[in-house]
Amino acid sequence: MTLLGKVGRAAAVALVAGTVGGAAVLTAEAVIASRRRYAQPALGLNLRTSIGEPTAPPLRLVMLGDSSALGVGVDRVADTVGGQLATLLAADRSGTGRRIELASVGVSGSRSKDLATQVSRSLLGERPDVAVILVGANDVIGMRRPGEAAAYLASAVRRLREAGVEVVVGTCPDLGAARAIAPPLRQIVGWMGRKTARAQMRSVHAAGGAVVDLGAETGAVFRADPATLCHDRYHPSADGYRVWAYALLPAVAQAAGVSPRLP
Repeated sequence: MTLLGKVGRAAAVALVAGTVGGAAVLTAEAVIASRRRYAQPALGLNLRTSIGEPTAPPLRLVMLGDSSALGVGVDRVADTVGGQLATLLAADRSGTGRRIELASVGVSGSRSKDLATQVSRSLLGERPDVAVILVGANDVIGMRRPGEAAAYLASAVRRLREAGVEVVVGTCPDLGAARAIAPPLRQIVGWMGRKTARAQMRSVHAAGGAVVDLGAETGAVFRADPATLCHDRYHPSADGYRVWAYALLPAVAQAAGVSPRLP
């Protein structure tokens, strides 16, 4: 993914620093960040797999959004946030188990405005029971206004709800934990991410979806533990996706009407 690829936009953000020197530092950091090599998708689009008891009635779970929904940073389905959620959901408290039909229509680099196409793809064929949307980071990086990005997200949530799909949104994560971005640019991007997350929470609630503030619930873990990020120090590792999966699990389980047995 291209991080702050347009230096001119990064310079505009740098005005927050209030000085020419500060702007120069932030612009230089944006150039360095944009030239880094970032993890690339290893798991193909339209990912579909079945996890759990083969003979049990299916619970259909679909992931929408950006690289997080696709699992960039890992190379096994089981290590993606969707795969880890599916594994947790498949374990029933009764001990009988259930089958999770997992699909992902996420696309690396997607912004909230790109969700409309993903919603259409997710509704092809058998309707999913629960949709999990992970989006927001690229809206921040692309300098999208929080309210504008949140409006696109609300539209996607509303369409899914009207189709009878339960929706859980994981907000923009804590970008201040991304070690690929040097301070003080990291702090500014983190601040913008929090603004976007707050706008997302308001819009998702208004559209009838459930929302999990990933930054508030998991940001401290990502900041404290470098192992939650993959080799590019930007995308989550398997450990990072596991942290997100556990944060999302209560809302997803409630939306699905199940009581998973935690390990």
